[in-house]
Amino acid sequence: MNLYTYFEPLGRERVNYLRDDMMPSLGQSVQAYWEDGEFPDLGTARLVLLGAPDDRSSVGNCSRRSDAADAIRKHLYALALPCEDFHCVDLGNLIAGATTEDTVFALGEILADLIERDIVVVVLGGSQALTMANYKAYEVLGRVVNITSIDSRFDIRDSRELTSESWLYHMVLQQPNYMFNFTNLGYQSYLCGKKYIDLMDELQFDAVRVGALQADDMADAEPLLRWSDMVSVDIGAVRWSDAPGNANVGPHGLYGEELCRLMRYAGMSDKVSSMGIYELNTDLDERGQTAALAAQAVWHFAEGFFARMGDYPYRDKENYRRYIVPLHGGREEIVFYKSKKSDRWWMEVPSTSSENRERYGRHLLVPCRYEDYQEALGNELPERWLKLHQRVN
Repeated sequence: MNLYTYFEPLGRERVNYLRDDMMPSLGQSVQAYWEDGEFPDLGTARLVLLGAPDDRSSVGNCSRRSDAADAIRKHLYALALPCEDFHCVDLGNLIAGATTEDTVFALGEILADLIERDIVVVVLGGSQALTMANYKAYEVLGRVVNITSIDSRFDIRDSRELTSESWLYHMVLQQPNYMFNFTNLGYQSYLCGKKYIDLMDELQFDAVRVGALQADDMADAEPLLRWSDMVSVDIGAVRWSDAPGNANVGPHGLYGEELCRLMRYAGMSDKVSSMGIYELNTDLDERGQTAALAAQAVWHFAEGFFARMGDYPYRDKENYRRYIVPLHGGREEIVFYKSKKSDRWWMEVPSTSSENRERYGRHLLVPCRYEDYQEALGNELPERWLKLHQRVN
């Protein structure tokens, strides 16, 4: 696949970041597709950035310039290196198609090509409808995936048109379907309504209110992000005071540092292979504050990525402590794994269906917390284990 035909190079005047001679910056280490250079070599690439400046399907949040990707780069490139062995490639900006659907198709093919090479991709958008392209990439590869959206709303509106409010609806209806589980982090009840909250429950999706996330200090989000294959961020999930560059943002939501913490969790996940940050409207972005926050979120994702420990037990169970917890007088049992590298926990969900074991096998080792193990020791089935067990049996 000739990737360079899909991208336009970066203009140095548009990504003119402030340099600090006393600090090695990220921009000095990125191998980028500049207008006066050649398309980057992907031979040794592990982490790739690309811009997808197409916001035509953003409901009520289209910008005049569609320059969110470059606005993020301007701040991202000025930040310090997240680690000594940092290596990242920036492919430039995707050339938008004649329609949103054309952009989604092209982006999906590109992402499939990169993910198949075992490259982790960060998309700088654009409308959150482009999340559909991330999903399409796994469909091309025939991989069943877990999806996490960080959003104040559920984008599951019934609409024939693919928009920033309906992309999840289109995913759910897609046949054949390659979505195993969906998680929404940070929803706000008064922006969703009981109808959609009940619908998420009926679909057996995971949905965590912003208040519950904050009360738990984001700790419950870590296992959910560790279970994910792709992550989609609507910058409108962050409160207006921290991220004003979105027409749909409100006075409540995540704090900027909370978004960065979630992004570090996502980066550290051995399963996450694509992430996108969307819905930045530069027309509304006072002093570039939202672009700066998005850049710091990407920085934390990169920091987490280069700190990955490779301790996903589906690959190798020998480096784990295995705990078998009998329940209900020995009639049932749950097997837990604890990593010797990171002290992180997983629980195994058995399935009596050989078809489900074949199709969903890598999702049946579920990331969890020590508290889930303690709950099992108290003769109680962890809620997430029970929900998944009912689904695959």
